[in-house]
Amino acid sequence: MTNLEPTVTPTIARPKAGFTTYAEKLNGRAAMIGFVAIVAIEYLTGKGIMTWLGLA
Repeated sequence: MTNLEPTVTPTIARPKAGFTTYAEKLNGRAAMIGFVAIVAIEYLTGKGIMTWLGLA
């Protein structure tokens, strides 16, 4: 009778792009830094971000 068990266990490579845990953490940190920067700009200049960018 033939042996149906695999002889080699495949290794699954972790993705280097896309929705990975590292990418999501990095995106969240960048968003937090951006939010704090916008609040700081509005506080220091006394104008909203839209005015500061020249859109309002």
